[in-house]
Amino acid sequence: MEPPKSNIVVVTEGGPHIWAIINAIVDRLGPVSVILETPESKKQLLLRRARRQGWISAIGQLGTMVLTRLGKRFFAGHAARMIAEQKLQTEPRPGQSIIHVASANSRECLEAIARLQPGVVFLAGCRMLTRETLSKIPCPVINYHAGITPKYRGMNGGYWALASDDAENFGTTVLLVDAGVDTGGALRQARGKPERGDSISSYALRQAAFSRGICIEAVSDVLAGKLATIDPGLPSRQWYHPTIWFYLWTGLRTGIW
Repeated sequence: MEPPKSNIVVVTEGGPHIWAIINAIVDRLGPVSVILETPESKKQLLLRRARRQGWISAIGQLGTMVLTRLGKRFFAGHAARMIAEQKLQTEPRPGQSIIHVASANSRECLEAIARLQPGVVFLAGCRMLTRETLSKIPCPVINYHAGITPKYRGMNGGYWALASDDAENFGTTVLLVDAGVDTGGALRQARGKPERGDSISSYALRQAAFSRGICIEAVSDVLAGKLATIDPGLPSRQWYHPTIWFYLWTGLRTGIW
């Protein structure tokens, strides 16, 4: 029996903010097939960052990641209120097509895309695709990035905009994917504002809430054969997780958590 085709494939590690976007796309554009990859282990992440940035920075970043995870539990009530206020649907719906793979760069992922024959592959919170993987995907590949590119490429774009006294660039981008880190052409951007009680633990959810529209529009444009990029006119810089000492010092000094 021939496998069912899907016009839209989302590749992701999952998470409440990503499911909020996926469900919004489904509501407007119809069924989506989700390829769900296994998250990279903390050990692999630490080793990779230590090779790139040194052990001191890598351990400092790991400290902030652990604190962020604890923060999500501690401030679960704040997140629940945001979900209710913004009418976010943060869980997979019954009947949602989900294909489990070890990695977005795995053979299984490419085989699933080949079976589904989508018109667009939408990346949202997954590993960076290798040049080889990208070359084997026959349709346009776009990415939801929780930051305004090219100024806030990499990690925690919303946090870094606020910590850099650049609140006007607290936003998100949907961009074309190339072999660089968030260096592809921007298709759509959205800007918003954090609200009282928001922190690095909830910025991603806040950003997803005001970015559902641009994700729907970008996917729709690609399916219609429109790939017009915009020039944000901003400098380019790649960011990483803040180290635990930077994060605590900045929070105490500025109130930005």
